[in-house]
Amino acid sequence: MGSASTAAISNVFVYGSLLADDVVRVLLSRIPPSSLAILPDYHRFSIKNCVYPAIVPVENKKVLGKVLVGITTPELRILDLFEGDEYERRTVDVFLKDSGEKLQTHTYVWGNKTDPNLYGEWIFEEWKVLHMDYFVTMTKEFMEEMKLHDSKTRVATYE
Repeated sequence: MGSASTAAISNVFVYGSLLADDVVRVLLSRIPPSSLAILPDYHRFSIKNCVYPAIVPVENKKVLGKVLVGITTPELRILDLFEGDEYERRTVDVFLKDSGEKLQTHTYVWGNKTDPNLYGEWIFEEWKVLHMDYFVTMTKEFMEEMKLHDSKTRVATYE
């Protein structure tokens, strides 16, 4: 069973609200090491009436984000719940910005590729100024909710 523990560690490419350390810290109670990375052949859209972005495959476009390194299985579960049903977790290849090294990572892709609510381009710096504080508060509430639900099922989870 020795190899199971290494297999349980993942890299996750993030490109939206999870670029903010404050949001990641609330979710994972730590800030994992990260590297700037580029995801080719995707585009990061804004979503009408949402403060977070979506990525979908678009040829010859690219998304700049970062890879969170060494994400554990329980942490990945938190991210899955946080991203919700509208996103699909996929395995993609990204390129590290500094070295150009190719790295396999998970990322969260918007499920509905032709969603009419996707538009333009989502800009992190803009989001940081306009929405980050509110988003961090929302994320804290999400974690509180999750802990409440979790305390009921925790026993079952670890059996």
